[in-house]
Amino acid sequence: MKRYGLNPSEFMVLELLYHKGEQPIQHIGKKILLASGSTTYVIDKLESKKLLARRQCQEDRRVVFASITAKGRELMDEIFPQHRAVIQMLFEGVSEDQKMTLIELLKETGLRAANLKK
Repeated sequence: MKRYGLNPSEFMVLELLYHKGEQPIQHIGKKILLASGSTTYVIDKLESKKLLARRQCQEDRRVVFASITAKGRELMDEIFPQHRAVIQMLFEGVSEDQKMTLIELLKETGLRAANLKK
């Protein structure tokens, strides 16, 4: 990430948009566990780098969508395979049972963290 001028929060936002498509900005922070002010800051930075774009919702003016741009998609096409390879390498010695336990623990922790913000 750093090699490409991204911090972890910027990468998480781009990864979400890369894999899940256009998202309401109001939901992005909740999905990657970022505070609302931090989400706005990260989105502003990514927009200034031309890696994402905002789009006003036609049905509800209070809703603004963020989507990855062609430049952002090209960057993620280059970065994400490298990221996935590093993650796979880190978990090479971990059994499937251990991975499933880790996934469940992370989900539980994420849900608790989300509830703390309420």
